[in-house]
Amino acid sequence: MFTSPIQLTDVRYNAAEQQFEAAVRVLDRGGRRSYACAIKAPISMSFEQAAEGLAKQALRRHRNRGGMFSHLSPSGFARRGGRRAFDSKRWLEDVMAQPLTSAA
Repeated sequence: MFTSPIQLTDVRYNAAEQQFEAAVRVLDRGGRRSYACAIKAPISMSFEQAAEGLAKQALRRHRNRGGMFSHLSPSGFARRGGRRAFDSKRWLEDVMAQPLTSAA
């Protein structure tokens, strides 16, 4: 059985909504998917319990493929052919070489 690694980032307690919130990333063979998760809980709940609840929610959504998520494919990006890299020094030299003109 394949177990998906879980990464929790930006875990915070929202006092107005009385819930723990986090961005949870699930890594599997299909790439990386991030889910915005929230669980209703008192502020006195331990971090370990909150993290477990957030991870369970993300895994449930990942298995069911439901709800909103962001997806990062496992393949890297390819540079577009025929396009030069932007050279800021050369651009600035070109701008400075232009004759001064008045906008009025």
